[in-house]
Amino acid sequence: MKKARPIMIQGTMSNAGKSLICAALCRIFRQDGYRVAPFKSQNMALNSFITDEGLEMGRAQVVQAEAAGIKPSVLMNPILLKPTTDVGSQVIVNGVARGNMRATDYFKYKKQLVPDIMRAYGTLSDENDIIVIEGAGSPAEINLKSEDIVNMGLAKAVKAPVLLVGDIDRGGVFAQLYGTVALLEPEERAMIKATVINKFRGDVSILEPGLDMLYDLVRIPCAGVVPYVHVDIDDEDSQSERLAPGERREIDIAVVSLPRISNFTDFSPFARFSGVSLRYVKNPFELGSPDMIIIPGTKSTIADLKWMRQNGLEAAILKAASKGAPVFGICGGFQMLGKTIRDPYETEGGGEIGGMGLLDIDTVFSKEKTRMQTEGVFSGVAGTFEGLNGLGYRGYEIHLGQSGATGAIVQKDNVYGSYIHGLFDENGIAKTIVAALYKARGLEFDESAEFDVHAYREAQYDKLASAVRGALDMKLVYSILEDGV
Repeated sequence: MKKARPIMIQGTMSNAGKSLICAALCRIFRQDGYRVAPFKSQNMALNSFITDEGLEMGRAQVVQAEAAGIKPSVLMNPILLKPTTDVGSQVIVNGVARGNMRATDYFKYKKQLVPDIMRAYGTLSDENDIIVIEGAGSPAEINLKSEDIVNMGLAKAVKAPVLLVGDIDRGGVFAQLYGTVALLEPEERAMIKATVINKFRGDVSILEPGLDMLYDLVRIPCAGVVPYVHVDIDDEDSQSERLAPGERREIDIAVVSLPRISNFTDFSPFARFSGVSLRYVKNPFELGSPDMIIIPGTKSTIADLKWMRQNGLEAAILKAASKGAPVFGICGGFQMLGKTIRDPYETEGGGEIGGMGLLDIDTVFSKEKTRMQTEGVFSGVAGTFEGLNGLGYRGYEIHLGQSGATGAIVQKDNVYGSYIHGLFDENGIAKTIVAALYKARGLEFDESAEFDVHAYREAQYDKLASAVRGALDMKLVYSILEDGV
């Protein structure tokens, strides 16, 4: 059977836009009639997803799979690192956690994972025409190159030609591209078949003299200048612009920006209503008096609850709840709202702490993680959000804590909690919550504000693909695919 042709997107730095360029190429190749799948050997992110088989993977490859029109598979992201501290991460291999490791220990261990990476890639290659591979960070981290399994090390292993992406929005894009190429070994430089300048705002003609000078320096053609594309597609990076504080609108929803926040894209559906502000806040001053407060998931529930306690956010939330403001916790945020949290097996560092006491649950961390997709129909919801009853929901659970809770939502008065990520994604759910918040404020809600979430998402992928197709020399890209390395 003929193997898939690979093409790899590497970046000059984290958040250069690799993930979205990969998503765009997945959609473009699909539109052109090819079977295409994304691949990233090692992902470091707290935004994760659970597949149909109950396996955990990074959300970036989920987005790329959706753009490619296929179901997400853990084969697309065989290694996921979920940071637990500044110097350590939970290591997930083939969708299952293998425990926590310090960075130095993982650096020594990761070469053992090469067979897992190659098996996953090989299976995808057998089933597709094209594999769009995403690198991580920068290929020019000279202190890490000897053990690389995600940038040039992987490109060599699968013989993938590379497009190198630089972020002009941050400034210094020519230095980024030239410096990256200069720090690579000659055989690695030869694998870079084109550069791409990403997130450009302005007149490309002003940039052209620089492109010519860059070519003279590196002798690598530029495949295109991609404009700063305004699309509503989930991010995975904690540097996401979504986490920046925003302006207050008619209805104000505040999300606590926990130090180890995970799955922050759970709340994106609320931001799609023009009268709603979705703000991520880090202190009581930023919190203010919102119409609803959300405490999101976290990789370190106890540590992040202590952080809220120390900086005054917990007290501010308790005060808002006492005045009737709805408070909604998801996953780790749900656990914080309970009476106690215990970690007897030290899965997140150990210890016991009293919760916020707003929900009648007690959480105990277990040795094994709950990983599953779930769906059903809301029932028994009272108070502000009783309109949810009868609506269907779908999502997934990823948690070590067990709280003895049943049902999609646990509620006490105006406080709500759930273990389900993606709870607000299905059509009608976010709208019902927003409409209830308008009603509580005595404001009129525009009932026509509803939209089909899935059709909207597809349109966003098409919009991204159109912008990237128009910016890139696709004839060159296909030639690079055909010629390989």
